Amino acid sequence: QVQLVEFGGGLVQAGGSLRLSCVASGRTLTNYDMGWFRQAPGKEREFVAVSRWSGGTTFYADSVKGRFTISRDRAENVEVALQMNSLKPEDTAVYYCAAKFNPVGKNAVTNPDDYDSWGQGTHVTVSS
Repeated sequence: QVQLVEFGGGLVQAGGSLRLSCVASGRTLTNYDMGWFRQAPGKEREFVAVSRWSGGTTFYADSVKGRFTISRDRAENVEVALQMNSLKPEDTAVYYCAAKFNPVGKNAVTNPDDYDSWGQGTHVTVSS
């Protein structure tokens, strides 16, 4: 099973940017779909973005589309990043990366229950 650790959270003003990184150990991210999720206080964990292994496509939640970009390092294949621009106070949450073994999957997986491995989360706070 792949182990995941997130980096890059912090406090930023509205309109600012942050880059989150998720680094894998134990194995590479080959054949894994990599997702980012977030959970705000008192709310359920929600899908943010996914980078699919099969086909190399990406998919975003409507709330972040055009502002967030997910990318993965396909050279060494141990890191996935989430570039967050034009941040809003409602983006405040704990952000988690997650991995799902999915070598030939055809659809973007957005349900957190379908993911196999999770990082510990990193806090993002956007002040108004």
